[in-house]
Amino acid sequence: MFGAYQAGVWKALAQRLRPEIVVGASAGALNAWAIAGGAPPADLIDYWLSPECASLATFRLLQAPWRGVFDARPLHARIRRLWEAYRPQTEIGVVATEIPRLRPRLFRGPEIEWRHLAASTAVLACYPQIRIEGRIYSDGGLLETLPLWAAVQMGATRIVAVNVLARAPSRLAGWAVRGFRELAPAPPAAPADIEVIAIFPSRSLGRLREAVFWRREAVQRCLEMGEQDAAQVALWPLGG
Repeated sequence: MFGAYQAGVWKALAQRLRPEIVVGASAGALNAWAIAGGAPPADLIDYWLSPECASLATFRLLQAPWRGVFDARPLHARIRRLWEAYRPQTEIGVVATEIPRLRPRLFRGPEIEWRHLAASTAVLACYPQIRIEGRIYSDGGLLETLPLWAAVQMGATRIVAVNVLARAPSRLAGWAVRGFRELAPAPPAAPADIEVIAIFPSRSLGRLREAVFWRREAVQRCLEMGEQDAAQVALWPLGG
């Protein structure tokens, strides 16, 4: 549910920034699709505040372990509706992680379907991994929380990067992610001369429970923090 932080950031930036490229990974892929499709901040905020989000982490324990512990049907239905509701007006990229090679993959523009968004949000052990064109893909944020390389590959020279997971919501989650990253090849590095403005939570967004399970008060707090943090950031001139 920490993706709500990005919606709060967008509320603060929408009148100050006209992105030419939008890139997202994990929950950020959903926000990226909506933003690239012209969604006003209010729509994105409503998306995260909807009580329907409570169904996205419903245990389904009688399924095979590799399919994750949550019932993916509500999540996939919600992703599909989001994908159908918007069509990109801005160039967009979505990052997923190819399994078992542990390599990031960038999907771009017209090739992105709802399954690519589902792949990017397919958190290991939580949801089933997604097969696309014979390859299996997982959470786009598994190898790194900010895939700056993807934006650079799409032509970005100045980047506003929103790092929701600048700090892990729990030690266990942090250890698990670090373990995967140690096993994986080093992700592509962004050139040193790229201008990057980083926006990240000024304080903890909450514990692991708040990251996984929807609670309106916690989501509202993420939204407000994102808006407040982004409002304090100095940007380039509008359209510059």
